Amino acid sequence: MAELERIQAEYPVFAEVFFENLLPVYDSLIFPEGPVKIINGFIADSMIQAMYQKSQELYKNMDGTSFEEAFKYYKYYFPNNPTPDVTSFISEYGVSNFIYDEQSLAVGLDFFLGSDWPYMAINAGNPNFSEYLNRHYKKDYLVRNTLMPLIDDLNAPMQDRKLLDYMIENGKELYVLSALMPNASDTIIHQYNQKQMQWVASNEANIYAHLIDEELLYSTNWKDFRKLIDHSPNSPGMPQDAPGRTANYIGYRIIESYMRSYPETSMEVLLNMTDAQEILAKSRYRPAQ
Repeated sequence: MAELERIQAEYPVFAEVFFENLLPVYDSLIFPEGPVKIINGFIADSMIQAMYQKSQELYKNMDGTSFEEAFKYYKYYFPNNPTPDVTSFISEYGVSNFIYDEQSLAVGLDFFLGSDWPYMAINAGNPNFSEYLNRHYKKDYLVRNTLMPLIDDLNAPMQDRKLLDYMIENGKELYVLSALMPNASDTIIHQYNQKQMQWVASNEANIYAHLIDEELLYSTNWKDFRKLIDHSPNSPGMPQDAPGRTANYIGYRIIESYMRSYPETSMEVLLNMTDAQEILAKSRYRPAQ
């Protein structure tokens, strides 16, 4: 109990989030045994111990990650914001990343244990462990995925919920992410493998034409376009090689075009723009052929 109290004193806000949402040890309806017994059982669990050992091998002191570089660029683009800090944890696949307090970041290291970690063997029916998702569960994506809740928190919601609004909203976030991680490859920024990245880059005009021809750009029917902006192994209605989230890539390219047209626009101003149609019109976007 003394160790638990020490953690709560040292990390008060994080501990509140963790012990209320990820491992709600004080909820007597869920855990009538009480917090000490549950936490001791959690720590003693063989899978938890294996996760912890693997995470220490990969991330002790966060060696080999680019948080320091990302925060340097963050301070440059957002000079009035406090520099974030990072807390790592293990929750047995509860959540991979979140933001808490003002701008503190939390990363679940159990979601970044590498391609050799037996994610599929743990629960093959769990969609979170699908092949197209667990290939991101490695060190290359740790900083990228940890930054996303921070960027999302800064991004003002768009005025409407048409596909175009989602595209611009997500495109803004990908653009800011690429600015904070200028040395990261496009495959990391967009979470594509090399073949998928080449496909979307080579078929930009075809993707945009599909969105227009199928009258998807201004659709508000989530079912019609969910896989075009959310994680999915493919983009329905496009060739078999088309990965999911192709509309997000177009949104990113629109933002790139807008920022070339208006280079004086700060990141803060960009994230606070909420009119997707105006952004598209002013971007003078023309898809690469």
